[in-house]
Amino acid sequence: MQKVLCIKNDIHELCSLTQFLEEVGDELGLSPSLVMNLNLVLEEAVSNIIFYAYPQDAVVEEAVILTLTCEHGELSICLKDHGIAFDPTQKEDPDLTLSAEERPIGGLGIFLIRQLMDEVTYRREGDYNLFIMKKRITA
Repeated sequence: MQKVLCIKNDIHELCSLTQFLEEVGDELGLSPSLVMNLNLVLEEAVSNIIFYAYPQDAVVEEAVILTLTCEHGELSICLKDHGIAFDPTQKEDPDLTLSAEERPIGGLGIFLIRQLMDEVTYRREGDYNLFIMKKRITA
């Protein structure tokens, strides 16, 4: 099974993302907690693309192409964008021993994604960023 969602670089598009995930979750019989975690992961990743990959004043109709594939007990989510090159997997984990006031801003999103997903990879293909997240699921 494969599903695709294309969204523009507008934060209001996150509503479409949530609806998309709920529909896929129903179709695959995913637990509500898994759908909630996937929604959290995708909100983090997609909002970073929306805010940082494109110039703030440019509206890009297909800014993010989300491809969700489910095969052989594995859910794979690929986020494809043609914004500026950025590899979030190179970001170091934040120092969680520091207080919130002492900790630098940023970095928690990719940390959260790494915690909730089984595999997280990035590659640049031509003019495109490909951010791929995988999760083993049980039917």
